[in-house]
Amino acid sequence: MRLSLFVLSLALFGCETTPLPGEGETVVLAHGLGRTRASMAVLKQRLEWAGYRVESVAYDSRGASFPEQVTTLAAAVERCCAEVPVIHFVGHSLGGLVIRGYLGDNRPAGLGRVVMLAPPNQGSLFVEWLGEVPGGTEALGPVGATLGTGSTDLPATLPPPDYEMGIIAGTRSVHPIGPIAIPGPDDGIVSVEQARVEGVPMLVLPRSHYLIMNSRHTAEAVIRFLRTGSFEGAGQAVG
Repeated sequence: MRLSLFVLSLALFGCETTPLPGEGETVVLAHGLGRTRASMAVLKQRLEWAGYRVESVAYDSRGASFPEQVTTLAAAVERCCAEVPVIHFVGHSLGGLVIRGYLGDNRPAGLGRVVMLAPPNQGSLFVEWLGEVPGGTEALGPVGATLGTGSTDLPATLPPPDYEMGIIAGTRSVHPIGPIAIPGPDDGIVSVEQARVEGVPMLVLPRSHYLIMNSRHTAEAVIRFLRTGSFEGAGQAVG
C-alpha cells in the first residue's frame, strides 16, 4: 500500500521529463537609479516561474561611480554564473546602462540576450530639467547627474550593442513634470525616443517608468524576447 502511494506521488509530482522553456538558463537582473533589487522581485518571480534561474544584483546606484557599478555587476556575474551555459541580462533604467557598460568590456562565453526596461539610452530630458533647478540633481548621485542628452553625458559614451538586445519603453507618465520637460510619448522620466538605440527592436507599453518592471505584460514580453529574440505578438513593436 505504501509503495503504491509512493509510485502515485511520483506520477503526480515527480515525473516531469520535459523541462520548462528557459530551464538551465540564468537571467541577471539590474535595478534602476535609487532603487534596490527588491524593486525587481516581481519580475524575478515571474522569470523563475518561466523556468529561469535568476540572480538579482544589488549595486550602489547613487553613491558609486559608473566604473564601480560596472565592477559590482562583473563580480556578481563571476560569482553566480561563471559556469552557466546561457546567461541573459535584464536591466531597468540605469541598470540597463550598467549592463551595457559591463558588456562593452566583458563578454560571457554563454551570453544570451539583453532586455532593457525604460532605459535612458539617449539620456533623459527630465534629468536636464532637474539640472536647471538649484540642487535638482543632487539626489541623483554622481552617475544620475550625468544622464543628460549631451555628447559628453554617460549614455552617449557607451559603445553600441553588438549582441542581441531588445528595449521596452513606457508611455504612462505619473510624474507631473514629465509631460512638461519631455516632448512626445514618455514614461515620466524617459521618452520613447530617448530609450531607443538604432537598429534595436523596441516594444512600447502603457506603463510608467517606476513600475514598468512589475507589469505582467512586461514580464511576458521579456520572456518572449529571451526565448525568441523578438517582441512579435507581445504588443506594439515600433522598430
